[in-house]
Amino acid sequence: MIAIELISEEIPPLKHTDSGDLALQWMEEFKVKHLPVMKFDNFVGLLSEDDVLDKNDSSKTLHELFYHLPRPYVFGSSHVFEVLAKVSDEHITVLPVLDNEENYLGCISVIELMQRIANTGSIKEVGGIIVLEINELDYSLAHIAQIVESENTKVLSSFITSHPNSKKLELTLKINQVELSRIIRSFERHDYIVKASFQKSDYQEDLKNRYDELMKYLNI
Repeated sequence: MIAIELISEEIPPLKHTDSGDLALQWMEEFKVKHLPVMKFDNFVGLLSEDDVLDKNDSSKTLHELFYHLPRPYVFGSSHVFEVLAKVSDEHITVLPVLDNEENYLGCISVIELMQRIANTGSIKEVGGIIVLEINELDYSLAHIAQIVESENTKVLSSFITSHPNSKKLELTLKINQVELSRIIRSFERHDYIVKASFQKSDYQEDLKNRYDELMKYLNI
């Protein structure tokens, strides 16, 4: 997915002649905390709810209230990962999209973006999740995938989380199998640290069945 494919059809930009009151009204209506501002055909910047609330007289026009607005944006050809990074860095609920000449194309709603990502195949598909803790120098996705595939399963998706001032990575794997016990044991045999897993274990199910049978027996 690229940015131009993620543009919301529902959220219009404000004009620099619109009032702060109108901006707040639109933000409430569209359930966002930010809106793009245009001056004629030019993208001026991104207005936040807090910006307006900090002003004493929100009945004035945006042009009167603000001399400068921040201009976070991505180009229409930007990959969805770049979109996510920009949203995370800027802490915004709406992200403007421009073409290569910096003409305004529209904006991306973060809520709609999350819904689109949640509906991708690898996330919706049934499976389990394993989180590995790995030293940066030891990271090899090819080797990790080989371990998973040796157990007749596949990696549906993966992503890495790194922490400042640390040489360790967290690798989150989505596996196309709910029962993960064999894969976890295989990782441990290869000296990987399994930090967390999310699964429906046959062992836990069996334990629950035995517990239910015992309770039934004691009630007789």
